[in-house]
Amino acid sequence: MKEIKRGEIYSADFGVGFGSEQGGVRPVLILQNNTGNKHSPTTIVAAITGRKTKAALPTHVAIITSGLKTESTVLLEQIRTIDKARLGEYIGRLDSKTLATVDRAIVVSLGIKYLEGLLNG
Repeated sequence: MKEIKRGEIYSADFGVGFGSEQGGVRPVLILQNNTGNKHSPTTIVAAITGRKTKAALPTHVAIITSGLKTESTVLLEQIRTIDKARLGEYIGRLDSKTLATVDRAIVVSLGIKYLEGLLNG
């Protein structure tokens, strides 16, 4: 498999989801840093949905990229570590401005108060 990079979007097979977990084959955003992606058999991802009925939360980031068929939402409350073998085809890449918005939503999702002040100040 080619080397994956932070900010790239791939399809991934999450298998069966339980309760409110995302499941099935869906696009994911690679969140893990590039050093980790180079050396680890796993990576950290966030699920992406194309459903328009999702509530707008501070952990949601709307994205538009040429590889996705519709405007979609990165669900930063749905972060998980997966084996790279779950990754399928490359879909696209986020621009740096959108990735910065993703970073802010991660800070909110994980409740990192120190960084919230830095990012919002």
